Parts: sequence; structure tokens; C-alpha cells
Amino acid sequence: MTSALVSEGDKNLSARLPRWLPWTVATLTVVLGYVDLTRGGITLSAILLTLGYCGAIPWAILSGRSDDAPAEAKPPYAAAAVAAVAVFGLYLLTLSPSTAMWDASEYIAAAYTFGLPHPPGNPLFVILGRFFSLLPVAPGVAMRINVLAALSSAVAAGIWFLIAQRVAARWGLPRWQALAVGAVSAVLGATAFTVWNQSVVNEKVYTVSLAGIAIISWLTLRWTDRPDGPWSHRLLVLIAYLLGLGYSNHMAGMLPMPAVGLVVLLTRPRVLLRWKVLLAAVVAVVAGMTPFATQPIRSAFQPPINEGEPTACREGLALSCTFSKGTWDAFTYNFNRGQYGKPELSVRQAPFRAQLGMWWLYFKWQWWRDAHDEAPATQAAIAATFFLLALVGGVVHYQRDRRGFWYFGPLMALMTVILIYYLNFKYGASQDQALDVPREVRDRDYFFIWSYSAWGVWAALGLTWVWRTITQLFARAAEDVAALPRWKQLAGAPVFALALVPMVGNWSFASRRDDTATVAFARDLLNSVEPYGVLVTAGDNDTFPLWYAQEVEGIRPDVTVAVLSLMNTDWFARGIIRRPVRPYDAAKGPTAYRDKAWPLPDGPPLRLTLTEADSVPPYMIVTQPLRFQAKGIDVTIDPRYLTQVQGGGLLERADLLVLRMIADSWPERPIFISRTAGSYAQTLGLANHTLSQGLARKVVFTPTASPDTVFIPGSGWLDVQRSRSLWSEFTGPAAIVKRNDWIDRPSLSTVYSYLVAGGELADVFQFRGDTARSREVADVVTRVARATRLEQLLQPQVAVPAPAIGGDTARR
Repeated sequence: MTSALVSEGDKNLSARLPRWLPWTVATLTVVLGYVDLTRGGITLSAILLTLGYCGAIPWAILSGRSDDAPAEAKPPYAAAAVAAVAVFGLYLLTLSPSTAMWDASEYIAAAYTFGLPHPPGNPLFVILGRFFSLLPVAPGVAMRINVLAALSSAVAAGIWFLIAQRVAARWGLPRWQALAVGAVSAVLGATAFTVWNQSVVNEKVYTVSLAGIAIISWLTLRWTDRPDGPWSHRLLVLIAYLLGLGYSNHMAGMLPMPAVGLVVLLTRPRVLLRWKVLLAAVVAVVAGMTPFATQPIRSAFQPPINEGEPTACREGLALSCTFSKGTWDAFTYNFNRGQYGKPELSVRQAPFRAQLGMWWLYFKWQWWRDAHDEAPATQAAIAATFFLLALVGGVVHYQRDRRGFWYFGPLMALMTVILIYYLNFKYGASQDQALDVPREVRDRDYFFIWSYSAWGVWAALGLTWVWRTITQLFARAAEDVAALPRWKQLAGAPVFALALVPMVGNWSFASRRDDTATVAFARDLLNSVEPYGVLVTAGDNDTFPLWYAQEVEGIRPDVTVAVLSLMNTDWFARGIIRRPVRPYDAAKGPTAYRDKAWPLPDGPPLRLTLTEADSVPPYMIVTQPLRFQAKGIDVTIDPRYLTQVQGGGLLERADLLVLRMIADSWPERPIFISRTAGSYAQTLGLANHTLSQGLARKVVFTPTASPDTVFIPGSGWLDVQRSRSLWSEFTGPAAIVKRNDWIDRPSLSTVYSYLVAGGELADVFQFRGDTARSREVADVVTRVARATRLEQLLQPQVAVPAPAIGGDTARR
């Protein structure tokens, strides 16, 4: 996208080239990328599609453009570049070397494998992420893709610099002052907590969307400068293309469209009557959305991450199944996010006032992230200050650059009040904790990253107004301010120190430098599973890190991860059946599994055909205790432990598939249930048939007490020797202690797993009189609890809360 900001030399070159040449280059680049993709390629295709969509097509749209604006009107691109580089440097300094909780792991793994993350699949991000994973800009794949996030936000910061400087220049400020306003804008927008935190690890697609919105904003303002210029129509077509391209990254890519339409209507309404321009714009939007065509192609190759499976091709790519109603239906279902089942906007999931309160809570986080409520009054005062500064800045924008305001003002409304209403969230995970209400599974501050970043523009203008007001005290009249000696003009400059408050207040919370806790947890959980085992997980945070570990870092790819929330879909079961058996590397595995040979399984854990898997019902209503028997297991499923519906308990598709895996492949293939799945074993009547090993529970015949197998009241059976061996090789506790905080409280289930596993082991050693070993394990548990501020869970009679099953994936 950054190619939209072309240099003067590029414009002159474009003007000299034949009109057909740029379009030929663009067409060939994209077409060849798709040709490679249809052959199963994921490297050359990613390179060509990135260059085509983000370089060649914008260049072709602008080809032949001329710009005869006077030299003094040229924006300060060099200064903006310096600001962007400085922000980029800050992000690199605090960049994550690995992955993070929630969707970061899913998206990094999907990009690396050119797979499909959750619907609608974000194909542009996958293309860009795969491209960046190939660049030798960092030592590891995850860090390279994290650089994409940092670079995207840095580009946005540079553009906010240009927009703020533009308003300041029209305010009549001297050049050096206008540049200072731009710098303040860049700093404020870049160091807002959510912007910063999202820019140092690629947690989904929001920073790429941020760069796209910023670029569209700048191009729109440049169009308003010369709406009748020789290149104005091409600029509108380019904006239309970037809107479509942005949508193929995330739906927020279309956020600027109403603001663009409004400013065009107010500035040159007759443009909307020119059918050639409108037709070109529509074609450009469609062209920008064509990255979605990669989805049915890649899905047919069955990549490791193939969420939604938007294809009717079951045995590989073919024209007959690709161009079929089945593929169209699957693709449109994915494209329209059909599996989420969100209610109509008229059905509010929380009062709109509460939804505004959620935004305000997250707004307070941006300028001083008081993560542990140690200074709530200070945080609120700082937030109120930046809120008022932005209101003043908005008024200044309206007064000094009215045409620009009629784009930027509506854009801010779209990214705040209108977006809040449209998203229709439940209460936030951290909002009004005393209320017993339905909540989002995590804090959704990242959905407002665009407004928090752009907020820096108006806040910088507001700070400038305060500075000028103070400076006027040294002048005899307001009009004499510009004529004051520079030292007097600098008298009010200390107010700009406010721009550094977010950087100071957010650094320790936003930085992800040296944070490896997520991948360490994934390694520990996978290593808790015996070779070729099946691991039943609950949702996002005990699943996506495992995908990342397996597909990106090659950690324990022999384990089959069966996600309860995803097994309720049809495509996930097909993925389990198709998944190839990958060999176990004993040299890289834990010591505990080196005492025997582990034979390679002869098939998937689900012995079903694809058709049979598709026919598994979505649920069964159980009204009476249900008996399940399989190879020595004879248990009763009590409907009281199932999700209650009218008429009985709900045994879901995922539950039926887990039982089928036990019947089909156990005990030849070990089956484990992650501790993060809470009481799921009890749900299926298996509580007395599980044996805890590390961070997981193994499905076994009825355990028998022995020196290495003990029963812990309230917890169940524990394999002491295996758990001790695994614990000694766990890397997660040390990574958590090194991180020394855990501000994202909804993702604490990973920490709970260590506290419970370590606590059980320490208690057993203490009971046996092995005080030294007990103290050694307990000390680690205590350090983990202190680092995550969970010391209260170590007090007597305080039970560790069971983590909730699911996550965002529960809605898919």
C-alpha cells in the first residue's frame, strides 16, 4: 500500500512511460502469482501477489499522472519519514521475538503456511505475512511477521504527521512549529497503549488496516487540495482500489468510504455524475477485493490451517469443483462470517451506554495504562485531558482546514461512535466487574486502534492551541505571536511534555521485548502429551499457540490438536481425518518419553470417511444418563453435567467426536485433555479415567494407586514420576517470571495450569516427606504467582478458578 505515496521521480517516470506498460506489468505480476498458487506454491506466489497488489497496480492506476503544484506546496515527506523511522525504531526496540496469546499465533502460523485463519480469512494479511516471513529482517519467522505490524503502524504515524502538519501550516504557524505539531501527533498516536501493544506483535490484522486507513486519508486530503487537477480522477480510483484492498485485509478497510464519499460530495459533487469515474471506481474496488480468490485455491490444497474450508474440492484443486455451487456457497458463507451468528443491530448485546463505557475504559488505557488500578484517579485525569485536547483540536481543524475537516471529522465519528454501535459488543471483559452480565471473552480495545492512533492528530492540535494561548501572554496582541522572538515563543513549549506521558506510562505494559511465555507454554503443553497423542483443547489460548509451535517452530507436530469449539463445525473434523501422521523426533522431545519406542500410527484418530464425518449430528439432547463403552472404559454421561437446554443436556458434535476418537484409536493412540479445558473429563463421565501428567490429563483405564500414581482429592489421579520429569523441563514458568506481569487477565488460564500442576506436585512431595523437592517446586509456583499477581490463589482454602471453556472460537 505504501506505494501509493509516490515520489516526484516516480511521477515523472510514469508520465514518460506508455500507458499500457504499467498495466501489463501489473497484470502479469498478479496472474503469475495466481498461476504459482494453483500449482501449490506459497513462496513465489506470495512475492508476486504482494508486489502486484501493493505495488504494480497502484503504480498502474497513477501512471501518466502529472503534478504541477508549486514547490513550496510540497508536503514535508522527508520530515514525516524521519518521524516514521523514529517510531519504527521504538517498535523494534520493544518488539516481540515470538508470538502472543489470542489470535497472534493463529495469524502468524496461517501467514507462514499460506493458510486460512478464521472467517472471513483476511487474505491480504496472509499474503503480506507470508511475504514478510521470507524477508531476512529478523532471526525468526514470528519476529519477521511482527516487523510487518511495526512497519505498518510506523507508516501510519508518518501520515498522521503529514495531516497534523498540514492543518498547522494552514493555521499560519511557521514551518518549524508546524513540523513540531506533526511530530507531536506521530508520538501521541504511536505510543497510545493499544497501538503500541499491537504494533510489537502481529496480533491479527489491525495494524495493516491502520496503515491502509492512514494512506487513504492522506490521498483523500491531497485530492481535496486539487479536485480539478489533471490526476484527480486517478487519485479517486486509487482510493477506491485501496478501499477494496483494505477490505481484503479486514472489514475495517472500508471504514473511510463514507467519509471519502462525503468530502467528494461537498467538494465536487459533479464528480459523482461522471459515469466513467464511477465505473472505474467500482472496478477498482472489486479489483482490490480479488485477494479473496486465493482462499478457495489454497483451501483445496488443505493447508494445516484451513478454517472454514471455503471450497467444494475434497481431493485437490480442480476446475470442476472450484467453479461449482458448492464452492460458491462455502466461500460466501465464510465471506459473510456465517458461523458467528451475531444478532441484528436492533438486538443490543449490552446497553449502548455500556458500550460507550467500554470504549471510555479502553480510552483511559491509551494514555496511562494503569493495568493494576494503582492510580485510577491519575489515569482518569490524564484521559480527560487528552479527550478535551482532541475536542479543542477538532475545533481548530474545523476553523483552519475546513475542507480537510469534512473528511477527518466524519472519519473520527466512524471510528468511534458509529463503530461502537455497529460492533454491538457485550460488556467488556474488564468492564464493571461487579456486574453479573454476559461479557466478551477478552478485552476488545484492539477494535478501536484506528481511532486511538488518529486521536494523536487532534490531540496535537489541541496541545498547540494551549501552547499558543500561553505564548500570547508574552505578546501585546494575539496577532503579534508570530513576531515574537523564538525564545518567547518557546515559553509555553513545556506543555508539549504531555506528549511524552503515554510513552512513559505505557512502556512497561506495551513492550513485548524478550516475551517468550506463549511459545514456552505451547511447548510445555505439547510435551505433556505422549508421542502421536491426541490433545483435546478448549479454545483460543490453548490452541493457537500450539498451531504456531507445530507449524512455525516444528515443535511436536506428531500431536493432533482437537479443539472443542472448532469440532462443532463440519470442516474441522475433515481436517483431523486428512491430517498426515508426522513422525515423532525423540531427540527433541522430553526425557520422559525416551524409555521406549513409539510406533507410527497407521491412520488418523478418527476412522471416518469425509462423508461420515459430515453426517455426525450437530448435537444430541440427553434426557437420561447415557452409557459409553469402549475397550475397557465403561462410563455414564450424566446430563446434569452437560449444557442445559429445554428437555435435557446437550451433547454437542464435538463431544460425539471425542467419544468416537476414544472408540476408534484409543488406547493405541493416547488421548489427553488439556488442563485448560477445566472439568471437561467430568462432562463425558471420564473423571475417574484420567491421569494428570504435566499440563494435561491422559485418558486411561481405571487407575490403581501406587508410589507413582496417587489420588488427590478435588483434582483426581496424578502420575507423579511423569509429572516430575516434565516439570523439570518446563520452560514456561521461567518465561512467565521473566515477563514479570500478566496484564491480560482473561488469558490467565495458562498461568492457572502451572499453578495447579506445580501445586499438586509440591503437595505430593510434602506429604511424602520430601521437603527439599516440595520446596523447590513450590518456590517456582510462588514466583509464577507473584509475577502474575495471583498470590491470593496460594492461600489456604482458596481454589484456583477453572478457566472457561472456549474463547472467540466458541462463536465459530
